[in-house]
Parts: sequence; structure tokens; C-alpha cells
Amino acid sequence: MAAVEAENYLHGQITCGSLLQQLQQIWDEVGEGDEERDQILLQIDQECLDVYKKKVDQAVKSRAQLLHSLANARVELTNLLSTLGEETYIGIPEKTSGNIKEQLAAIHPALEKLLKQKDERRKEFADVHSQIQKICAEIDGSGDQAESPAVEESDLSVKKLNGFQAQLQDLQKEKSERLHKVLEFVSTIHDLCVVLGMDFLSTVTEVHPSLNDATGVQSKSISNDTLSRLAKTVLALKEDKKQRLKKLQELASQLVDLWNLMDTHQEERSLFDHVTYNISASVDEVTIPGALALDLIDQAEVEVERLDQLKASRMKEIAFKRQTELEDIFSGAHIEIDAEAAREKILALIEGNIEPVELLAEMDNQIVKAKEEALSRKDILEKVEKWMSSCEEESWLEDYYRDENRYNSSRGSHLNLKRAEKARILVNKIPALVDSLVAKTRAWEQDRGITFNYDGVPLLAMLDEYVLLRHDREEEKKRLRDQKKFGKQPNTEQETVFGSTPTPARQLTTKKVVAPRVNGATGRRLSLNTNQNGSRSVNRDGKRDTKPIAPVNYVAISKEDVPETEHIPSTP
Repeated sequence: MAAVEAENYLHGQITCGSLLQQLQQIWDEVGEGDEERDQILLQIDQECLDVYKKKVDQAVKSRAQLLHSLANARVELTNLLSTLGEETYIGIPEKTSGNIKEQLAAIHPALEKLLKQKDERRKEFADVHSQIQKICAEIDGSGDQAESPAVEESDLSVKKLNGFQAQLQDLQKEKSERLHKVLEFVSTIHDLCVVLGMDFLSTVTEVHPSLNDATGVQSKSISNDTLSRLAKTVLALKEDKKQRLKKLQELASQLVDLWNLMDTHQEERSLFDHVTYNISASVDEVTIPGALALDLIDQAEVEVERLDQLKASRMKEIAFKRQTELEDIFSGAHIEIDAEAAREKILALIEGNIEPVELLAEMDNQIVKAKEEALSRKDILEKVEKWMSSCEEESWLEDYYRDENRYNSSRGSHLNLKRAEKARILVNKIPALVDSLVAKTRAWEQDRGITFNYDGVPLLAMLDEYVLLRHDREEEKKRLRDQKKFGKQPNTEQETVFGSTPTPARQLTTKKVVAPRVNGATGRRLSLNTNQNGSRSVNRDGKRDTKPIAPVNYVAISKEDVPETEHIPSTP
């Protein structure tokens, strides 16, 4: 025993024996006498006895309470079975066995279930009674509802409850059908009022105040009179919607015609998008709030009247705007037209009381054809633009080579050098570009059977003229190179013809071939300026003067005056 207590002590378990052993060890260490030890042990025994007696008294009292609770539970169980109309209950033990707690524990679950069942049954009776009275009052239409009668708790049987529930189900079915009809009518009226811009609440209140949620009435009227009045209101609103939509669509069509006639800006049209949105909608498709409001229809009528008055005064402006668009298309495509004569014709038609719609339709047709014509010329015009740009670079390159200071390390010289490299590449591509342009132009003319004019001048004539001028320039370059090769000054007769002795301020001038640039103010013919570019010219009739004319500032120059690495580039 001592070994067990010692082991318990080592494992941290405190027992009476271990405490007594610990106390004796302490007495031994202190040197406590036997008399004192006996007194302390007697005191401990008395305290233990008092604790036992107290626990016994408590156990007796608890047993009495448990017996009383058990008796009460059995009586209450019997009463509940009678009230609920039940002869027996499955959860009640048939025989009394076991101790008191076991008996009480066996009855307690059944008792709790029966109490809960009674409470639920009482609520069911009260709810059924209340619903029956409420529905009867609603169907009657009087709105009076008597107070709910008290539930007779002496009889809460299922049989009695089933009778009330059957009556309630019949009433609920009738109420549901009536309420469904009422809600359908109210929803339809709401949708119609929203579209028509009418006050929904005042409309349904006129039918019955209970249909207006703002009045605070809990239930809606489901009487026959209410249903009849709702049906009549819906029919009236649908007919009103149909008539308003017809009127609005007529106004919308008039607006669109007037806008198209006067070429009204989209910003101004957007102000009446809410009018034209339903121009082709059916009655059922119009659901936007306020789409058929009276003030909206009034606004549309006012706008139609305003545009009708404005139409006559703006016809000239509208027609001229179409004509300007047409002229811009032709200008962009470099097609020459007689704009002044066209505008005079438009004025004559307007003064002759032509229908505005017919005039603008004809002009729109001309614009469509002009756009098609411009589209067919687009590829050729892009190549013409590229050709002219290359010719400008060619002109700049010749000026660059005549600059004696181009190799000086001045600011921007490296940029000019890079540009010269790019310009040489473009210049070398000019012949191929011209050939491609000629081929495309001829194909275009063969396909359409007309001449391709560029700002009134045949493009093929311009290209042929350019090829001839380029050939003349190459001959000029060849002659200059031959002079450099002999390296001699011209005789007195040459100086008289070609100019004076060169000075530092005077540079070698060679003939330049510059194509017309498209900038809106450029000349329409490609020609040479005889005061600058040399030996040949082309007159306005397109005939070439074969008499060679030297530039006024032409001079002979020796080899020493030009670096050996310097040369004027020539294109193939």
C-alpha cells in the first residue's frame, strides 16, 4: 500500500495516504510529539465526519425532490394525452423500473415532446382561426374583421384541427385566385402609367384606396367590384397608349425627313432620340418610362412646326453644303469641275420651286458617284504623290551637289549627308516609278474609255513631258562632263554666249527637273523655266522648242575647280 501511495506521489497524484505520509515526514523532521500528532489526527477525522453527514442530508433532500418531480411528471403526462386526443404515446415507458432518476429520465423526453406538441397545436388552431376570419372579411369586401376567438385548449385534437384546415384551404384558394388577378391588373396599370407619363398611384387609388401602397393598407381589395373596375382601367390605358404611339411615330417620321432634308447635325438630332427611338416599334415593344408622355408629344409637334418653317429658308444653304462636299471630293481626287456653273444651276432649280427632296436626292447620288470615281483614282494618285516627292528630293540633291561647302564640318552637315544618301535612293527609283505610273494610267484609261486628267491636265502628257525633260538634263550633264574632261576655259565667243568667268560667288548651275507639287496652289503643267533650267522648254500648247538655250549663268569650269570625288548623280 505504501509502495502504491509512493508511486502515486511520484506521479503527481495526491491521496489521503500520501498526504498523511507527507505530514508524518514533516513531523519527524520538526520533532513533533506523539500527543500533538494524535490531536491533529482526531481533528482530521472529525472534519471528515462532518463532511459525510452534510452530504447525506443533501442526498435525502434531493431524493424527496426527485420523487415529487416524478409524480408531477406522470400527472402532466396524462393531462397532455387527453388534451391532444391521444390515447397513448410511443415514448412513454410501460413499466416503472430502475431508480428514481432513471424513471424520471425515461418520462422526461416524452413529456417535453408532448408539451412542445401542445404548444404547436395551440398555435396552429389560433393561426387557422385568424386566417379564416381575415379571408372571409376580404372576400366580403366590407373590410371588417372580428377579433380572433380564444383557442379552446381542452380540445386540441387533430380531428378538430383538420376540419378548420379544410375550411381554410378552400378560402385560401379563392383568395389566391382573386389576388393574382388584382396584382396582374395593378402591374399592367403601373407599366402603362410609366410609359404614358401618368401618375400611377392616383390612377389605382381611384379604383380602390387599398391598391395604393402609400396609404398603409395591409391587404388589397379582392372584391368583385374592385376586379371589374381594374379591368376597365386597363382597357382604357391600352387604348390611350395605342393612340399616343401612332401620333408620336407620325411626328418622328416627319422629324427624320426634315433632318435628312436639311442635313441636321447629329448633336441636334440626338436631342430627340427619345422621340425617334420608337419610330417603328409596336405597342407592346414600347416600355421606356415616359416614352409616350403628353409633354414629349407636344415637344415633338413644336419641333416639327419649327423645322417646317426653317426648311424654306435653309434650302440654299443645304444644297450648297452638298455642293461643297461634292467639290471637296473632286478636289481631293484632282478632278477639275466648273463649280460656279453648278451653283448657278442649283439656284435656278431652287427658284423654280423644285421639290427639296428630289434636289437633295439627286445631289446625294452625284456624291456617291464622285466617291466611286475618287476611289478608282486613289492608287494612281498615291503614285503621283510619291513621284512628285521624289522629284523634289532630286532637285534638292542637285542643289546639294552644287554647294562647294557641303563637306565643311558645320552644324547640320551630317544631317544633309544622310538626306543625300536617302535622296539618291529615291532618285534611282524614279524611272521605274514613272513606268509603273504610266502603265497604271493607261490601264485606267482603257478600262473607262476616258482620259485621266490631273487638275485638268492629262497625266500621261505630264509624264511624257517629264521623261523628255529628264533626257535633256542627262544630255546637259554629259556635255558638262566633257568640258571638265578637256579642262580648258571657253574662248571669247563662248564667254559671250554662256557667261563670264566664274567667281567664288557664282556656282555651277545645271538644269533641274521639278514635278508639280500638290499643295492647292501649284501650277497644272510640268515645264522648264528657261531662265534657270536650260536648254529646252515646253510651250502651253504642249510643243517642245527644239532650239537649245544655255542657262544665263552657265560657265565652263576646269577640273581643278571641282573635286575628283564630286559628281552630279544621274538616274538610269
